[in-house]
Amino acid sequence: MSEKYDTDCSEIPSWVCWIAQDADGTWWGYEVEPNLSHLSWYENEVGRAVRLGKGSKKLDWVTTLKRVK
Repeated sequence: MSEKYDTDCSEIPSWVCWIAQDADGTWWGYEVEPNLSHLSWYENEVGRAVRLGKGSKKLDWVTTLKRVK
């Protein structure tokens, strides 16, 4: 990935197409574009999700959703 994230995302599974950070600082990888809830992102009942690590909390965590492939 070309962007700098504040957690070690070096072990992202090959099936992950999206990454995002929740309000608590946890980074997640998703196979399909996730849905937004009050304080987090969640898989949309199709595709997988995996916890990637924990970073510092961001006030603008909603803007962290990025397509990685």
